[in-house]
Amino acid sequence: MLERLLILCALLLAAQSAGAVTIYKFTDANGVVSFTDRPTPGASVMVFRDRMVEHIERQVRLTTRKEKGVDSLYVRNDLYAPVEVELKLSGVKNVLGVSDRTIRRTIAPRSNERLVVLSPQVASRAMSYKTSLRSIVGDPQRSSLAYRYPLPWIGGPFRLSQGPNGKFSHFGAKGRYAMDIAMPEGTPIVAARSGTVIKTENEQTGKGSNPSGNFVRILHDDGTMGVYLHLMKGSVSVKEGQRVSVGSALARSGNTGNSTGPHLHFVIQRNVGLALESIPYEFAQPVQSLPNFAVGGN
Repeated sequence: MLERLLILCALLLAAQSAGAVTIYKFTDANGVVSFTDRPTPGASVMVFRDRMVEHIERQVRLTTRKEKGVDSLYVRNDLYAPVEVELKLSGVKNVLGVSDRTIRRTIAPRSNERLVVLSPQVASRAMSYKTSLRSIVGDPQRSSLAYRYPLPWIGGPFRLSQGPNGKFSHFGAKGRYAMDIAMPEGTPIVAARSGTVIKTENEQTGKGSNPSGNFVRILHDDGTMGVYLHLMKGSVSVKEGQRVSVGSALARSGNTGNSTGPHLHFVIQRNVGLALESIPYEFAQPVQSLPNFAVGGN
């Protein structure tokens, strides 16, 4: 297993320096998996994506209270983090109270806030309107503070297998500054910065339905968020709402979601205005220069 991972890491690093390269995955009759940059009969093309899928629709939702002919529209935020919401009203007829049909607001954690009150322009006629709500976790008004991240794992040393702006999957706004660190499954993953756990996934096996696999998202005190992806099923040991410190145990590394091999995908994100974007960060010690665990590390 270590030899196969070493080969894959080498291919990834070579591809990052030479431009986009197609990587093939081949499983022989004995079930041994190999990776190569050359087409092989029976091999499948590896598709590299780390597109995070986090559904918060059930935790951030719009409700309407009707009383004496008046509609009050509320947003309930059950997350342990602020969320930015955008409410759009369309098809508005016989309605007062909507001078601006697009309303943006940041809703505090664990709160229920009224966005708008609608009343009929003509009392004897019914109001008519449609609503559409978007929500993104985080407060776009917060400013990130400089911080050097301790390594978010115990053990190693390990090697970076794909860095920022990697051509396989680190090219979208949400992941362009992420880092992938190759490591054996079961490696202890710890918090690299203190904060509040706001989202977890712990039940995914293999590729599953979420490209991120199992993950932990932590809100830091400056509004940024650290996200730890591709974790081992059932290993997440923290709960949403839990406060963690630097070095707190979070989970164990795995190979879940759209993962090319056992590794930790670590990214720092912030809300930049109804959109999550990754931001540059540095580890407190160089990772790229460390020897790979497959060639003599502990």
